[in-house]
Amino acid sequence: MRQGLLLTIAVTVMLSGCHRKRIAQAPPPPPVEAPEPPPAPAPGAAATPVPTLPSTATPTVPEVPESGETGVASWYGQPFHGRASSSGEIYDMEQMTAAHRTLPFGAIVRVHDLDNEKTVDVRINDRGPFVDGRIIDLSHAAARAIEMIGPGTARVRLETLSLPAVVGLQQFGVQVGAFRNRDNAERLRQLMETKYGRARMVRRADTPGLWHVVVGLEPTQVGAGALANRIRGENSSVTSALVVRVDSF
Repeated sequence: MRQGLLLTIAVTVMLSGCHRKRIAQAPPPPPVEAPEPPPAPAPGAAATPVPTLPSTATPTVPEVPESGETGVASWYGQPFHGRASSSGEIYDMEQMTAAHRTLPFGAIVRVHDLDNEKTVDVRINDRGPFVDGRIIDLSHAAARAIEMIGPGTARVRLETLSLPAVVGLQQFGVQVGAFRNRDNAERLRQLMETKYGRARMVRRADTPGLWHVVVGLEPTQVGAGALANRIRGENSSVTSALVVRVDSF
């Protein structure tokens, strides 16, 4: 019996030892090493571009070759007051607005009178003047602000203060004449088309009695200017070749 008791105690001790081994904590895992940085590119090798999120296309702001433009300003009132302008806006001669041949509608321009040093800020909402040497047509109110009503014209410099964003393509042409007689306009249109490949007759809301002959369709004002110079040099019968933005037609 003593031998049996001793055997029972021995077995119990062995089982207790086995139980402690099963619940022992496992050793901690080895530390995680940080990934090595990518090797630097070899000298002279192009760097790998960093991916960027796609962006939504936004309207662009046109270039402003007119900023700093100098020339003669004129003004207009009746009978245009109350009529639709080239932009579609009703012309109010007592608002600070102006007409320009190529600046986008909504542009804000500061007009500097070079003789009396007065200035006035105007918003472009119309097209014109269609006279060589003149660069801007002021409203009655704007002309009064720089004391131009009496003289009728003034030497000015234009300073573009702000431009609206322009959606889509900008296009420019060359106006070579404006006629009350449609047949005369058609004869000039045919001559221009034969020489320069594209010419059309158009009418404008602000000059309902006239047919305008416009040549070419250029994506830049510089290109239209080059075409205007070519037309002047090759056609002695054309007395006026004015670059115009085609949104006025």
